[in-house]
Amino acid sequence: MLYTEHGFIDRFDAAAADGFGGVEFVSPYDFSPGAVADAARAAGVEVVLFNAPAGDWAAGDRGCACQPGREGEFREGIEQAIVYAKALNCSRLHIMAGIVPEGVLAAEAETVFVENLRWAAERLRQAGVTALIEPINPVDMPGYGLASLKQAERVLATVAHANLRLQYDFYHMAMMGEALVDNFVRLLPVIGHVQIADMPGRHEPGSGAIDFASVFGAIATSGYDGWVGAEYRPLGGTSAGLAWREGL
Repeated sequence: MLYTEHGFIDRFDAAAADGFGGVEFVSPYDFSPGAVADAARAAGVEVVLFNAPAGDWAAGDRGCACQPGREGEFREGIEQAIVYAKALNCSRLHIMAGIVPEGVLAAEAETVFVENLRWAAERLRQAGVTALIEPINPVDMPGYGLASLKQAERVLATVAHANLRLQYDFYHMAMMGEALVDNFVRLLPVIGHVQIADMPGRHEPGSGAIDFASVFGAIATSGYDGWVGAEYRPLGGTSAGLAWREGL
């Protein structure tokens, strides 16, 4: 979401120039693994997270992990992601649930999701990659197959695999009306990645209603030792909107 004023490959250098040591992105699949790895290496940044293939995004796909009948496609996508993860030396992969198909009950979709995740968590463990799931609020993504924190906790408990962890996005938690800091602290043992954006608008911290002093304070004192991804839409140019990092 950052540095969209640059082409994808050029964003690595732009992020490095602004002092970022790590980068994450949605999809590298329009480029070869080697091309993306070369760009990251040349910029001197670590690739910390990307998504498994999400299907035809323009046609409405948001992954297929909860969709009956697409299990083979899902597994092929995980295998493709492993190829990229190895080339990029990336140890985290976000698996998108997908939109619940019309005519499919939510419970059925969740069962498919759980079975796909159970397979993927083990396959990714073998490859040295942590599997992540993220509840996404229903305003931004209507019909998504993982639309609440309660559901995410249920899925994690049902899959019951140590290599499946929670991607905790403070923006989505705020949009769902969740207690941001309390849930972060409570769920810390299962959190594998953190993302931030202000709410409403999904812009940089300080642009909305979230108390980021409390959020950053909680992260700093919690013992969380992972990355915090700046997954927001800059109000202006990316570099001009980075004042929120001062004092961190």
